[in-house]
Amino acid sequence: MTVVRDAVKAALKAQAIETPSWGYGNSGTRFKVFAQPGVPRTPWEKLDDAAKVHEFTGIAPKVSLHIPWDKVEDYAALAAYAKERRLELGAVNSNTFQDDDYRIGSVCHPDPKVRRKAVDHLLECVDIMDATGSADLKLWFADGTNYPGQDDIVARQDRLADSLAQVYARLGDDQRILLEYKLFEPAFYTTDVPDWGTSYAHCLKLGPKAQVVVDTGHHAPGTNIEFIVAFLLREGKLGGFDFNSRFYADDDLMAGAADPFQLFRIMHEVVRGGGLAPEAGIAFMLDQCHNVEAKVPAVIRSVMNVQEATAKALLVDLDALTAAQRAGDVLAANAALMDAYNTDVRPLLREVREEQGLDPDPVAAYAASGWQARIATERVGGEQAGWGA
Repeated sequence: MTVVRDAVKAALKAQAIETPSWGYGNSGTRFKVFAQPGVPRTPWEKLDDAAKVHEFTGIAPKVSLHIPWDKVEDYAALAAYAKERRLELGAVNSNTFQDDDYRIGSVCHPDPKVRRKAVDHLLECVDIMDATGSADLKLWFADGTNYPGQDDIVARQDRLADSLAQVYARLGDDQRILLEYKLFEPAFYTTDVPDWGTSYAHCLKLGPKAQVVVDTGHHAPGTNIEFIVAFLLREGKLGGFDFNSRFYADDDLMAGAADPFQLFRIMHEVVRGGGLAPEAGIAFMLDQCHNVEAKVPAVIRSVMNVQEATAKALLVDLDALTAAQRAGDVLAANAALMDAYNTDVRPLLREVREEQGLDPDPVAAYAASGWQARIATERVGGEQAGWGA
């Protein structure tokens, strides 16, 4: 038992969760963006906040960028600034959904001039990856249609494939495309990359440097996300996660808030499929917008929720589970999972943090640090960062 416990602790200490730069900025609903005191005004200040998350959790060493929200003159300097704060710059996220030209599409737009503009932006993002040392270009397209007959469905897939091929050809040897999908929104009749199968098909055609991203909020209600995870792991095409929670649609709530059992089931498949190993290359990212809760502590809580789900997944007795499955013992197999899920892993995680020289309670430690009051006082004036609405 001691050997198992030590192995679980070692895996938890090696875990890394990538936080989103936009998670530290202002966000809201389609009707209103809510401002909060102390919200970062620049990408540099976003990194300062991200550094606090890593300081108190010990497992959040990377930060995803979003272009143009995080546009700066000198990306190498931004990467150096991150390094000074014990951080790395992670995935570069493109934005082909907030320009008037993209009203009816970007890479799938019927006008070749608009498609050229969108592809040029994606190529610019690869240039930024070169400057920051990032390996991942994360693509999510809002492209789709609202009405039957609005555009040719197959032609849009052809345009998408051609655009992706241009970007794929620009990638360096150690760079990759992570193609995200989303069932609906902002388009409501067709979405050009609506599901994991569409993303998988395009990635398969592109080649080994293209993989699928699973955003946990981008599925129809009742979708078995862990099946998708298991399948993509088996095929070597799971590139990463965008963790968040949803009750109805793409709610972007804190990871593990709506359905912690689902998060556990997902992480069980990750563990079972070897997805925690560095060589698996899976990026465990958060993609969340904190609308009513304070930004930094909400990100800390999300990191902790993923960490707790991982700890429970690591405690599954795989030998007992496999034996029950092979024997067709349905109850015993289910019990093997439920025993792990019902384990209170908080004492174990407190122990892990103390061994890492961290406070056992990251949320309380952040509250006691005075950082929230400091940024509220110092970050006055200027324009707060946010995605607008």
